[in-house]
Amino acid sequence: MSGALIAAFLWLIAANIAAVIPSNDNHWRRAYGLIAMGLPILVWVAVAEGWVAAALCLAAGSSVLRWPLRYLWRWMRRMIGSGPRGAG
Repeated sequence: MSGALIAAFLWLIAANIAAVIPSNDNHWRRAYGLIAMGLPILVWVAVAEGWVAAALCLAAGSSVLRWPLRYLWRWMRRMIGSGPRGAG
């Protein structure tokens, strides 16, 4: 197993431990930190192992960070659906 996959598995373990610990801000600060750490690891996995392994790691990370992704999806739909700003 390569260092990239080991880092990805350690990231998943850390994300699950962070999810279990109580938080005052509904885990948003931890989510931002996990995203900041996870993206370089995802790129590393893609370079070292290929796009299939990176896609699997992305799916695993998305299952952990599902709420930030839902808010991002809603925000994107709002931005695309509203048209240009100031148009009416």
